[in-house]
Amino acid sequence: MTSSRIQARRAAIAAAGAAGFLAASLVPASAQQGQQPRIPDGWFKACSKQEDVDICNVQNITLADSGQLITGVSLIEIKGKVNRRVFQVSVPTGRLVPPGIGLQVDSGNTQKIDYVICFPDRCVAETPLNDELVNKFKRGTELTLTSVNFQNQKNPIKVSLNGFTAAFDGEPLQQSDLEDRQRQLQNYVTKNNEDFARKLKEEQDKAKAAGN
Repeated sequence: MTSSRIQARRAAIAAAGAAGFLAASLVPASAQQGQQPRIPDGWFKACSKQEDVDICNVQNITLADSGQLITGVSLIEIKGKVNRRVFQVSVPTGRLVPPGIGLQVDSGNTQKIDYVICFPDRCVAETPLNDELVNKFKRGTELTLTSVNFQNQKNPIKVSLNGFTAAFDGEPLQQSDLEDRQRQLQNYVTKNNEDFARKLKEEQDKAKAAGN
């Protein structure tokens, strides 16, 4: 592999990690009293400059109520000293590697995407991004991404393609918008953690009262 391709691969992985999944290394923050945080959803574009390349990442993030990443989708375009277009999917760890991730738009054929790297909190599958795939997303209504867990069970995740074209063809979010999404995600996770702790205490108090 040439040095330019290695740099492009590193840039793509960095895009999926740093500029990409805002929830990958989420650290809960204190939610404001009375605030009802709402998890951001849908497709959005984030762009950044890293060394000699410009990176734009059109992405969609699906989270569990706990804030854990369920599925992250990224369409990454790298321009500058190296030029590359990459489609990436991130899923939680504990996946069987050989099956890869199945990608299906509506009722079309399923395409296998191979894993390229695993981090402590997620595994990333990758394939070259081309106009054919982009056009499928623009024409489609729903994306199905299927990974296989360590128990050899398929885990299909549905992702709506509503809003994809506007995000792909539109302007990227400004830094303030990204920071706002990060803040909303943090507040959402914090509130869920607080709700869980409160319910757990209520159950413990009930158990103590029943034992008296």
